[in-house]
Amino acid sequence: MKFTKMEGLGNDYVYVNASDVRIEEKNLPGLAKAISDRHFGVGGDGLVVISGSDRADFKMRMFNSDGSEAEMCGNAIRCVAKYVYEKGLTEKTELEIETLAGIIKPTVLADGLIRVDMGEPILGGKDIPSLIDKKPVISEQIEIDGTAITLTLVSMGNPHAVTFVDDMEIDIAAIGPKVEAHRLFPNRINTEFVQIVARDEVKMRVWERGAGETMACGTGACAAVVAARLNDLTDRDVKVHLLGGDLSVHWDETSNRVFMTGPARFVFEGEYSGQ
Repeated sequence: MKFTKMEGLGNDYVYVNASDVRIEEKNLPGLAKAISDRHFGVGGDGLVVISGSDRADFKMRMFNSDGSEAEMCGNAIRCVAKYVYEKGLTEKTELEIETLAGIIKPTVLADGLIRVDMGEPILGGKDIPSLIDKKPVISEQIEIDGTAITLTLVSMGNPHAVTFVDDMEIDIAAIGPKVEAHRLFPNRINTEFVQIVARDEVKMRVWERGAGETMACGTGACAAVVAARLNDLTDRDVKVHLLGGDLSVHWDETSNRVFMTGPARFVFEGEYSGQ
């Protein structure tokens, strides 16, 4: 099976063009787990399958390294846009990509960066989804091992819980899994730990549902900026510093849509023979 390894700010996935190889639906979760293994597989945060769509220019399906399927990934969709454009699958620079979170619209910019219209944030507690029946869910306290943690909930097509911290020296491996699996979140949840630097600048670490801590999360960065603005901690144009690099996020006041701009990079290509 031919594959391409790509990364967006260190958030790395194995990309497969479905027109090049036939993969049975039932085998996709197992393939994602095997190919993502950093010792016995190609290695990555998950598997992304690119195919045709009858609703958009292309379709993207994204599987975490544990085999679970996610609705969307901001870093991955930038890579998908670069993949289809650079490989000559389209001449369009303004694209529509079908995802489980709906149609997402990335644009390939002249400088090589990818700008993505991520759509409007979802703020209703039940719509996140969570068991909290509020809209919006701002500064909601939950208990983790007897300690209160304050969360603001945002969905960018996939669910995020944002907590604000004084610095980045946090035990994310201890806290992240417990927030992810908390009883309030029926589909589990991604958790962003955000430090405010200035009104236009934040630092962020992320615990991704089904993958653990990753170098970056595009939807998480967007959710973090929305949450920070809802808490009046930042303005609407914010640079987000992640472990893998920086993203620029703009939450447009007029349209209510969130725009994310960042890099996407080819790493290598190869053939995977399985185990």
